[in-house]
Amino acid sequence: MIDEKLLEEAKQSIIDGDTDVALELARKGLEIGVDPAEFIEKGFVPGIMEIGDLFEAGEVFLPEVMMAADAIKEAVAILNDAIEKSGKKREVTAKVVLATVEADLHDIGKGIVASLMVANGFEVIDLGRDVPSQKIVDTAIEQGADVIGSSALLTTTMTHQKEIEELLAEKGLKGKIKTIVGGAPVTLRWQTKIGADGFGETAAESVRLVNEFVKKK
Repeated sequence: MIDEKLLEEAKQSIIDGDTDVALELARKGLEIGVDPAEFIEKGFVPGIMEIGDLFEAGEVFLPEVMMAADAIKEAVAILNDAIEKSGKKREVTAKVVLATVEADLHDIGKGIVASLMVANGFEVIDLGRDVPSQKIVDTAIEQGADVIGSSALLTTTMTHQKEIEELLAEKGLKGKIKTIVGGAPVTLRWQTKIGADGFGETAAESVRLVNEFVKKK
């Protein structure tokens, strides 16, 4: 059982976007023998989830979200490293392929989504930006992914999200590999139109969707 004060401090370090404090707390936790997986899930993850909720409510803005994402990424990296060295494996609840679609070079938002998903125990294969639809789908099949998350930041590149749905349908994998679409011009209407399984308006919403997909498996 991890001390509640330590868990609260870990949570607050992420809300504050304070990477130095988050790293210090991660190291402190390991020094006193806390379970690193439990520390991630009960200490750091609640912080990033709260930041996501605050962002949705318009109470914090993108720079604060990015700082929080950087903080949790660094802290979780140390704790995951400790898990690997111990020979234990953190339970992976879902495998997700993420990519910014072809001809689109924007990936700040996707990076935040990736950090949040890793913190929540998902295995993330981040293909980066400007990724062809065929490569996204092929990777998802090769890796046995549960979910594909695609980001489009330009109206001219959104059609590649539709291509992903069409490629999955051609291979008989529509609905078997779930899809989440996101990005500034993307809407719920677009998700419905192309037949994607979810619309990740925010990073936190994308995590909730993956959790929902996993529960329904």
